[in-house]
Amino acid sequence: MESTLIKNATLVNEGQITVADVLIEGERIVKIGTQLSAGNARVIDAEGHYLLPGIIDDQVHFRDPGLTHKGDLESESRAAIAGGITSYIDQPNTVPHAVTQELLAQKYQNAIGRSYANYSFMMGGTNDNLAEILKTNPRDVAGLKLFLGSSTGDMLVDSSAAIEAIFEATPLLIAVHCEDETTVKTNLAHYKEQFGENIPVHYHPLIRTEEACYLSSSKTVALAKKTGARLHVFHISTAKELDLFDNTLPLDEKKITAEVCIHHLWFSDADYATRGSLIKWNPAVKTAADREALWEALNDGRIDVVATDHAPHTLEEKSQVYTKAPSGGPLVQHALIAMLEAVQEGKISLEKVVEKMAHNPAVLFKIEDRGFIREGYYADLVLVNPKASWTVTKENVLYKCGWSPMEGTTFHHQVTHTFVNGTLAYEKGTVHPIPAGKRLLFNR
Repeated sequence: MESTLIKNATLVNEGQITVADVLIEGERIVKIGTQLSAGNARVIDAEGHYLLPGIIDDQVHFRDPGLTHKGDLESESRAAIAGGITSYIDQPNTVPHAVTQELLAQKYQNAIGRSYANYSFMMGGTNDNLAEILKTNPRDVAGLKLFLGSSTGDMLVDSSAAIEAIFEATPLLIAVHCEDETTVKTNLAHYKEQFGENIPVHYHPLIRTEEACYLSSSKTVALAKKTGARLHVFHISTAKELDLFDNTLPLDEKKITAEVCIHHLWFSDADYATRGSLIKWNPAVKTAADREALWEALNDGRIDVVATDHAPHTLEEKSQVYTKAPSGGPLVQHALIAMLEAVQEGKISLEKVVEKMAHNPAVLFKIEDRGFIREGYYADLVLVNPKASWTVTKENVLYKCGWSPMEGTTFHHQVTHTFVNGTLAYEKGTVHPIPAGKRLLFNR
């Protein structure tokens, strides 16, 4: 059994920062303490480095199967572990859509031995697949995904009766993309009348507006309260939506929770001038005032989780005219260090970054034995050098699509080591050749 002793690390875990050693045997953490002895263990001296629990990304689109020219399980999970993400939850809008138990099972089978990080795949909802949804095993599937606004993959669920039936019937966590389709279509038609297909991209947030988001999310939250469903609202992007969420209950007692994504915390509508369609996402990146409100809600507990919505497209695809350029971009390699940059800028504490990116996803999804640095837990761990400046370039991007919206950005922290299930999966630019990711299990 392979053993590793990480010595003198600055542990950031469960609201505390301490210097300690961590002993890993096999897949798990067996001892946390000081002056631990090594025996035959490999020793890593982590003095001056942060040791964090592995980041859990609750929303990615790794494009596998069916869209693998954009990304695949190997390429995107390699990028994830290089960025300190040790577990991810992939969405169902692949080709074919994961909307039957057979198709969902095929995605899981496809991941065995290929994913460098731990994985779960969401079941997808449609207007008419309730019977399939109800067969989903909550023990080994993260939850159900509903697109209540159209996005990449055309999985729109727009039947009010079907949505209510799903909310009433399933015990699964229901994760939703909320944008009001009628509002978006009306706005798009207005700007197409002015510009044709080549709408300037800075109109994107005026097409996918604050009102489109709020109409959908407020209606969905009201339905969750009515039915008692367990609702998780993905990628909140507006200040207006934030009052829909509570910060008075502990996370494990909340029935309605919210996520924010890196791009909505990092960019604003001023960035369309320089980044163009590279920062075209659904929901749209909105105003600097929205961005500041999102930071406030993240800090005060109305927003529970930070994720990426990692969604790669090729540069050729992104370079098309507005109506054809797909929404989405790659972020897993740079999400953690972007949040650590925000720590340096005073926007959030180091402890809270760990809470929102590791602890809370584990609690919210009831992930078994992950998300914390605890004896007996899986050794999903990340070492970060807080004094290593580097700049994102095309040459150091690991995404299959070959680009990043963060290109040209200089960061002041660097992931040096990532452990997945006790395996040193990433070390100083080198990825371990054998994928160590396992299927996530859930305590429910």
